[in-house]
Formats: sequence, C-alpha cells, structure tokens
Amino acid sequence: MGWTVGLLLTCLLLAVGWVAVRGIGAIDALQTVRERAGELKTAIAARDVDEADRLAASIARHAASARDLTSDPVWTAFGYVPWLGPNFRAVSEVAAITEDVAAEALSPVLDAAADLDLARLGLSGGAVDLAPFAAIEPSFADAAEVLADAADRARRIDADATLPPLADAVREMRGTVTEAATVVGGLHGAALLLPSMLGGEGPRNYVVAMQNNAELRSSGGIIGSIALIHAENGRISLVQQASTRDFPPLDVPLSVSESTVTLFEDGPGRYLQNLTSIPDFAEAGPAIAARWQGVFGGTVDGVVTVDAVVAAHLLEASGDVSFGPFTASSETVVDVLLSQIYAVVPDPAAQDEVFAQAAGALLGAALTAAEPQALLAALGAAADEQRIRIWSAHEDEQSVLATSSLGGALPTDAEDEATVGVLLNDTTGGKMDYYARATVGVATGVCDGIPTTQVRVTWSNDAPQDAASSLPAYVTGGGQYGVEPGSVRTLIAIYGPEQSVFAGSQRDGAEEPVQTALLGTRPAVQHEVVLAPGESATVVAEFRDGGAGERLTSVRQTPTVSPAEATRDELRCGS
Repeated sequence: MGWTVGLLLTCLLLAVGWVAVRGIGAIDALQTVRERAGELKTAIAARDVDEADRLAASIARHAASARDLTSDPVWTAFGYVPWLGPNFRAVSEVAAITEDVAAEALSPVLDAAADLDLARLGLSGGAVDLAPFAAIEPSFADAAEVLADAADRARRIDADATLPPLADAVREMRGTVTEAATVVGGLHGAALLLPSMLGGEGPRNYVVAMQNNAELRSSGGIIGSIALIHAENGRISLVQQASTRDFPPLDVPLSVSESTVTLFEDGPGRYLQNLTSIPDFAEAGPAIAARWQGVFGGTVDGVVTVDAVVAAHLLEASGDVSFGPFTASSETVVDVLLSQIYAVVPDPAAQDEVFAQAAGALLGAALTAAEPQALLAALGAAADEQRIRIWSAHEDEQSVLATSSLGGALPTDAEDEATVGVLLNDTTGGKMDYYARATVGVATGVCDGIPTTQVRVTWSNDAPQDAASSLPAYVTGGGQYGVEPGSVRTLIAIYGPEQSVFAGSQRDGAEEPVQTALLGTRPAVQHEVVLAPGESATVVAEFRDGGAGERLTSVRQTPTVSPAEATRDELRCGS
C-alpha cells in the first residue's frame, strides 16, 4: 500500500510539474502572439506588406507552439479536475482558436489585402473601382468562414469560471476575434455584392431613408427624410430628395404581415414614417420601395435605412459638415439632428429642409472627403450596432443580405444558441426619445424542471423636470396624442427564442393587460408604458420550453441614441 500511495503521489507531482512547465511555455507563446498581433495591426494600417507577412509567420509559429503545449493527454486530463478544469480548458481553447485563425485566416486576408489597395478605390468624386473586388472575394470568403467559427467558439468559453487574469485574457481574445470576424465578414460581403449593387452590371436606383432615433421605431426610428440615389459603374450620385410630407397617409393601407398589424394596427401600412416599426426589414424594405414608386414611379433596386447615429460614425471619417444654420462634428451631430434642430428651427417644414440638407452633406462628405480606410471602419462600426439596414429587389443579392446583420431579418436560432429581442416604438407623437434610456438584461436557467429564459427591460425618461415648458411642443408632442407634455409613451415588445412559449410578464412586479403576437415561431409580448420626467419602469417577460433555457443567448434590441450592452445572468427562479 505504501509503495502504491508513493507511486501515485510521484505520478501526480510529475503531472503537475509537466503541466506547469508546459503552461508557462504556452502562456509565454500566447503573450508573444498578443504583442505580434498589435504590431501586425500597425503594419497593415501602414500598408507595409513585407512586415505584415513577417509578423503573420511569427504569430503562426507561436500559436502552433501554444496549441501543441496544451493539447497533450496530461493537459487534457487536468481539464476535468474540479475548479481547476475550466482554466485548463480555456487555455487549450484559446490556443486552438489562435492557431486556427493564424493558419487559416491571416494568410488569405493578407493575400487579399495585397491585391486590394484601399487608397486606390477611387472614392473621390463618388466613384468606386469595382474591378478588385471579384479577385479578392474567394480569399475573404475563406477567411470570413474561419473567423466566424473562431468567434463562435470564443463566445462559448466560460470566462466566468476561470481565474481573473485568464478571464480578462479570454474576453480580450474574444473581442479581438469578434472584431476581426465582423470586419472580414463585412469585406467579404462587400466583395460579393458591391460589383453588382453599385451598377457594375447595369445602373441601379436605391431609396435611402434616414431614421430619427428621437422617435423610436423597431429598427431605429421614424423615417425623417428620404432620397433616391443612382449607382452606375461604381459612381454614386444623389438624384432626388423628398420629405415625408410628400407621402400622405394611404386610404387603403399596404398589406403587411399579421404580426405587424397585431402589434401596431394599420399604422405601418398607412404611414411611410411608420414602416420601420415592422420588425423584419425583409418585409419593411419592399414596402418602403412601394411607397416611393407609388409617389414618384420609376424602378427601385433596393432600400437602405440608416439612423442618426450613423452620421457620427461618418463624420469620424470625413470631418465636419455644414447644413442649414449648423456646423456639426462627430461629437455634436447627434445632438444637432435629434435635439438642437427643434429649438433653432421651430417650423416643421423648415426642419424637413434642414434634414434634407444634412443628408446631402453627409453623403457628399462620405464620398468625397473621407479616406477609404476610415470610411469602411465607420460603416463597419455602424453596421455592428445594427444601425444600417439593406434590402435588395434582386433575389440573389437579397439571399446574401438576409443572412447578414445588414439584412435586418428576424434572427434564426441555432441548435446551441438562441436570440431574444426588444422592440421599442414611440407613441408620444413627439421627439422625446432623445431623453429616454433602456437597459436590457437576459437570464437563463431551469425553473420547475422547465428550461426558462427571462428578459428584463428598464425604460427611463431622463428629460428635465420642466420639459413641458422648456422643450418645444414639436418635441413633447404638445399633448396632441393624449400624452402629457414632457412624458414619454412607449410600446415595449419583447420576443423570445424560436419555438418557446410565453410564460408571463410583469411591469414593476405587477401583472397588467398586454398584447401578444407571434413573430414567425417566436412569441412576443408588448406593454404600453407612460413615464413622466424622472420616472422609469421595468418590464419582465419569461419564455419556456422550445429554445429557452441554458443555451447561449444573445439579445437584439432597437438601436437607441445611447446604446448599452445587454447584461447576462443566471436565472433565479421566482425573481
């Protein structure tokens, strides 16, 4: 017995020593990868291809070393040790993801980057050189697939179960890989779609609508201004601008989905401004095109919507612009468009003219004053925040858009991942959502043996206490729609995972009458909330069975003026 215990202790000590030595080596290799990655980013920005190739090779070597050091049977066995196991598994997965990205994504991206000189895209004067995109598309396709898989694996690492320094490293790696996946995925989509969508195979016409986040709708805000742009052989031009006053309410509303009518009655079908209430942009896009054609005729090849916060991203790339009585920077443009304009230009017709000037100035600056690299980064950031929606009338293009964040379609859940959503729609009849704030949290778990997902939304009115007298009537609504000036009335709709069942909801701990609907196979519940200045309300909805429960759950929410990341917690039953 003594010999047996001694032998076991010796083996254990050897195993601990083994993993300690290999762990030190792996961490050292991953630290080198981290340093080289920062240098690589600088080299790519400087267009130093030779240096980028050298750094990529170094990253690949050290990543492969880290993976080798953390994939042997002894290390793998330690991954099953209570408490310590998650740390070993996390290091192994970080090393594996890093090596896959280095070996299978970096090389195609760098090869494509060598072929695509962003400085020669010809954006000056509103033209884009479309020729390089076809050449780089296959390389970006391979890299995008690898990075999307890497980002998915990175999200699944349980950082909370690891020691704090490792948890920070996991989160940093996760952010870096996700950012790379977003950028490369966007570039792949651009390489795939831009040649045809920018008129390389024939002229195109697109309706572009600006959404105003001060009066929220499901996809961002009420349509405030609208225009037609023309694209031909990569050259983009502004053809026509219009006001929402050019689109009177329809006597016979457009046909919209049953779920849209259930949640919003016939408003979206009658009013152009309300078409962005439709949760699925694959439905909203063609409806916006139909309204334009109903007034102005012609052919519409697609619809693009952007919200006011996109302007801030664009001005980061192009610099300041002037329109009406304003000169706006990236720091001030949102405040100008969503607040100052109503105080300085009280007449609604004059406001429409200033909004039209702003849209023209922003488009012109993006096409003539922005560096291509900076413009792509700005558009990528806005797309990542769900602030850009694109629908194409061409089926082959729409099939690609529908699976991307730009398509704005209702999400499709995966076997091990679900999505819930929060839709905010203003019914104040003013522009009070500039002062409103949302915080969203999701909790998952098992209650009474049933997989359960809980979504919590806190909605606050941060307007000044004297808003009724200090803000223009156009902003407060002036009581025209039955809301006391200064108050905010909002429809808060929450939808659950696919195939789940709505299990109940409360507002501030109490039940109240609600509207329910089905968005495809997703149950949705909608509360109407009215808040005076300084007030807030919390709406909680629970969903069970189907896709609810312990799966990785992401949150999609209406983009507001001040977006916030959703929090994720373990569900406490009965809370």
